Amino acid sequence: MIKDKMIKQILIRLDRLELAVFGKKSLKTKSLKSKKEFKGTTGGIRLLISKGSFKNRKKEFTEIKKELRENGYYSSLQAIQTALNKLSTPKGPLIKFKEGKKNYYAERK
Repeated sequence: MIKDKMIKQILIRLDRLELAVFGKKSLKTKSLKSKKEFKGTTGGIRLLISKGSFKNRKKEFTEIKKELRENGYYSSLQAIQTALNKLSTPKGPLIKFKEGKKNYYAERK
């Protein structure tokens, strides 16, 4: 009886210590992200990626700009281009390639 009570107290103290050291546990996954978590122009492009807009299809800049506006992201052309450049790095979710004089973007496989 006394051992059970002591074990419960120790477990309660352990939970408090873990909370203080490691912080609150969160269950964030890619599938749980809402539109509110996609902030800024880069977030808008990530939203398009999560909706599957780039799957099995290449898109040029004007198509991406149009889709961003349809989803409520109004950014300058420079901001959109910067976000696309950041997301199309070797470790990023997009790949950039050129056909003729135009750049196209697609989801990295």
